[in-house]
Amino acid sequence: MLSIGEFSKICKVSTKTLRYYDEIGLIKPSKINQENGYRYYSIEQLETMLFINRLKQYNFSLEEIRAIITSEEIPNEKLSIELYKKKVELEKQIQIYSQIAERLNEDIAVLKQGKSIMSYLNKIDVQLVELPVMYLVSIRKMVYKFEMEEQYAYCFNSILRKIQYDKLTVTAPPMVLFHSDEFTPLGLDTEFAIPVKQFVTGTRDFCPGLCLKTTLHGGYSNLPSIYTKQCKWAEQNGYENNGPLYEVYITDPTQTSNEDNLVTEIYYPVKKK
Repeated sequence: MLSIGEFSKICKVSTKTLRYYDEIGLIKPSKINQENGYRYYSIEQLETMLFINRLKQYNFSLEEIRAIITSEEIPNEKLSIELYKKKVELEKQIQIYSQIAERLNEDIAVLKQGKSIMSYLNKIDVQLVELPVMYLVSIRKMVYKFEMEEQYAYCFNSILRKIQYDKLTVTAPPMVLFHSDEFTPLGLDTEFAIPVKQFVTGTRDFCPGLCLKTTLHGGYSNLPSIYTKQCKWAEQNGYENNGPLYEVYITDPTQTSNEDNLVTEIYYPVKKK
């Protein structure tokens, strides 16, 4: 048996942390002396502590680790699934940080040239286009920010099933219209839609008319910059917003894991002031 101090020293974990782990049921002392309250750990628990620290290195929360340790499922199967999920999360974070590092290098280079860090906005192309009436098969609902990816897949699968059942002809890639007057992470009035050739029961007409159009190559983190440039262009040229902003997904985001392959058209309906 090891005292809490000895256990702490070997595992490089403070006694305060060990007491907290005991409170939350993560790892409890093998024995507690009822007379003086001293805590003792078994030699076998050293491996448990190593296991906990290893999962912490993989960014597992203490609650996630506790769930794994106390799970009644087959240990290796449960752990394999959780490790794979964490691997996907970490790879996504690595990709994000890689993009941030690349952007930092670009901004540093721009500043060294004596230019503004915001000069990248000048590279965003805005076109004024006139779009005809289109017929949409759509699903409109309030969507939380965190469930957008899930709802994208669910809604477009439902729409495609309806299109197939009604034998309709798709005329353009999927699109999402944002009807909310303002952004809120608690919910957006969102319409998932696919344009079709036929105007039948279950479809609706949509006439975007005059729009500002920008094509985005890459991840969606640049969307606020594009909307900013479009708003600025509209203001400078005597236009104002005239309908829901919408995005057309030339590349299906569910079909690629590399954001660099994404191509998205962003539309900002406008009218003359």
